[in-house]
Amino acid sequence: MVNFFIGMAVGVVIAYLAYRAQALNRGGAVAAAALGTVVFGLGGVGWALVMLTFFISSSGLSKFFNASKAGAGAEFAKGSKRDAWQVAANGGVAGSLALTYFVLFKLFPGSELLPFLWVGFAASLAGANADTWGTELGALNPRRPVLLTNFRRVPAGTSGAVSLVGSLAALVGSALVAGMAILTGRVGWALGVGLPGWLVFVIITAAGFMGALVDSLLGATLQAIYYCPACDKHTEKHPTHTCGAQTVRARGLPWLNNDWVNLACTLSAGLVGVLFILIFR
Repeated sequence: MVNFFIGMAVGVVIAYLAYRAQALNRGGAVAAAALGTVVFGLGGVGWALVMLTFFISSSGLSKFFNASKAGAGAEFAKGSKRDAWQVAANGGVAGSLALTYFVLFKLFPGSELLPFLWVGFAASLAGANADTWGTELGALNPRRPVLLTNFRRVPAGTSGAVSLVGSLAALVGSALVAGMAILTGRVGWALGVGLPGWLVFVIITAAGFMGALVDSLLGATLQAIYYCPACDKHTEKHPTHTCGAQTVRARGLPWLNNDWVNLACTLSAGLVGVLFILIFR
């Protein structure tokens, strides 16, 4: 219980600092505190470090590139302040796996499922980080990105758009989380998987990158995109555009917004990571 309350205190403090740094709004801070309590309090140091690697690096990039969103990509960006839905979409899968790991470890400490939960946790956050890094650093690509489905050039920030710089950034973002996962395992803060460290690193990195690809594919096909007749622009903003005019759905499923797409990214990354472990063990 002592470790749980220490973890809860750390989660609350980090959420508060992130709120003060304007990386989270109020709802996002509450959600992050709850998520941090689960991961830090129940998972422990290794789990906490992997999640912090994602949160600090992704929030830092979003904050740094916030000014660029005022121009290119502003129609599709939510902003640098993460809300509760964004926190849940990016960290909900990881939090659920950390909670499941804790319960299973208490009931069946020798369960063979435990390593899979750890890899799924790390891979889901690698996917979230890959998506954020690809989106933020993709803005540095010298040419406009292309839509994943037809490879036509589209405005920067368009959902489903990919670029060389963005893809490389996504790979690095995923590798950053994977590297922390391997490091925590080497020092004994996380459970071993029974595979060489380099292979687990490759698996988590690849799973995270594939999660980001799922995000882009859904963004290019099924995600709801709206049209502002007043500005003659496509946007994710609904029911009103930044100009105040009402937007109408141009394509996609009406319920599938960016938060659901992000959730699909982290979920698919976690599943791919577990699948790869099953294949190579």
